[in-house]
Amino acid sequence: MLKVKIVRLNKQAVLPVYATAHAAGMDISACVEDPVIVEPFTTALIPSGFALELPEGYEAQLRPRSGLALRSMISLPNSPATIDADYRGEVKVILINYGQEPFTVRNGDRIAQMVVAKVEKVYFDEVEELGETGRGEGGFGHTGTGRQ
Repeated sequence: MLKVKIVRLNKQAVLPVYATAHAAGMDISACVEDPVIVEPFTTALIPSGFALELPEGYEAQLRPRSGLALRSMISLPNSPATIDADYRGEVKVILINYGQEPFTVRNGDRIAQMVVAKVEKVYFDEVEELGETGRGEGGFGHTGTGRQ
């Protein structure tokens, strides 16, 4: 188990929690004084009421909740959103309403999920050419599926 420091910035904040024993992501809840209405095809920045201190070499990824996406067309436009290990501000979630009806976010509503993941640092080795593969420079849809 990875130990991550967390501070509650608002006494009403619901801290991240795994909904089930084998859940990959923790539920993130809204921490708002008043309901926030997200109109169709608009975004809203929703506070969580907490901040994290991730260990070096880790990130937290914010992802949409599948139930909200299915039932209400609510998602995260920058999914997965990254929280870097050196960020100490409040975790906030950008929600977008892809639906046709306004969506109301109330205090304590589960609005996203968070996965903490290890991040590999890389260095680039500049070379004159790259090795050959069967795919080569084929882009989107060129993985050999035979379908367009």
